[in-house]
Amino acid sequence: MEWWFFLIFFFGGLGVLLLMGLPVALAFMLVNLVGVYIFWGGTIGLNQLILSIDSSVSTFILVPIPMFILMGTVMFHSGIAFRMIDVLDEWLGRIAGRLAVLAVGAGALFATLTGVAMGSVAMLGSTLSPEMERRGYAKSMSLGPILASGSLAIMIPPSALAVILASLGRISVGKLLIGIIIPGFLLAITYVAYIIIRCRLQPHLAPVYAVEPTPLPRRLRNTLVHVLPPMSIILMVIGTIFAGVATPTEAAAVGALLSFLVAMAYGKLNWQVAKKAIGSATSLSVMVLIILTSSAAFSQLLSFSGVTPAITSLATDLPVHPFVILILMQIVVLFLGMFIEQTSIIMVTIPIFMPIVGAMGWDPIWFGALMMLNLEMATISPPFGLSLFVMKGISSPDTTMGDIYRAALPFIGLNLLVMGLMIAFPEIVLWLPGLVG
Repeated sequence: MEWWFFLIFFFGGLGVLLLMGLPVALAFMLVNLVGVYIFWGGTIGLNQLILSIDSSVSTFILVPIPMFILMGTVMFHSGIAFRMIDVLDEWLGRIAGRLAVLAVGAGALFATLTGVAMGSVAMLGSTLSPEMERRGYAKSMSLGPILASGSLAIMIPPSALAVILASLGRISVGKLLIGIIIPGFLLAITYVAYIIIRCRLQPHLAPVYAVEPTPLPRRLRNTLVHVLPPMSIILMVIGTIFAGVATPTEAAAVGALLSFLVAMAYGKLNWQVAKKAIGSATSLSVMVLIILTSSAAFSQLLSFSGVTPAITSLATDLPVHPFVILILMQIVVLFLGMFIEQTSIIMVTIPIFMPIVGAMGWDPIWFGALMMLNLEMATISPPFGLSLFVMKGISSPDTTMGDIYRAALPFIGLNLLVMGLMIAFPEIVLWLPGLVG
């Protein structure tokens, strides 16, 4: 059979199952079961599938995923994250677009603690959006920053999605986590600059209101008490990986332990908090690991059936500049992001993309960072970006999808600007990983 027949079978079957509403992990597993039974010799293929599942999860490199998730759930359920936002609010004063800037800052904080884009959008939208509307903010300046800042969870480490992408793409986990630091914060700074400049030029978008000043000694004390300890955990995790003192797995494990100790020091750790944090982390981790096992088998099927080699040859033989191939790959990711969540996109694309990356001679860390930024942008891309519908569900009844689309567009433009800089200047991504001990 021709390779394109297998391609239609795999992706067609997967698409039908997802449209039927089947969970991603089960959809991939069903396609794998049928595929290995047909193409790998019946029951022998099923035995091989079991061995593939065992080898894909029995690896040290995946341990950071549950550890990063646990670190975030502990800080979230203990209330540490919300207190950090309150301290950030005290520092902003009467800056133009104050609440919109706060949304970006809060999104960056939640990014280091949760790593889930849609969860951050739901959290910030339900807390900040009503206050913005009450203060007379235009919908473009209340909805847009929340959408954009929520998706920062993908680009600012520690990011569980980066670990997933690195493990599936056989990329250094530590270097990818470090490689997205500068692009992630560059994106956040770009958002803040855009908000402040636009609100100064168009004050009616974010009316200024009186803010009770907080004395400097109190702000310093609150920062020292409520921000420094949890942020020190994040810096410790990234710093030890950067210095080569610890592997990502070891750093993530220590970070998870320290998050419990910090919650205990604040007097916020009790049985209910621990139960909710561990329960949430367990359910999320199991879901992610099931998806990863399905992805490993799916990748093997694509390779065994000749799909991956054929597409790699097709891409490398096209009479176009490699830059065109790169853009087409990013368009595919952006399109998929309108319909399915990020982990599924990685599962579908990475087994096909990484051989092309190797054939083109591109740096896998650089390409992985581009993928991460694109996955971040896909969640807020009209008409079907998943975060857009999350925002619709928590917004006021008079908010239309048109309002949400218009609010998201400027921030999509900012994402494209940063992506363009990353493509034109790869050192934005590669400089820090090059310094890793």
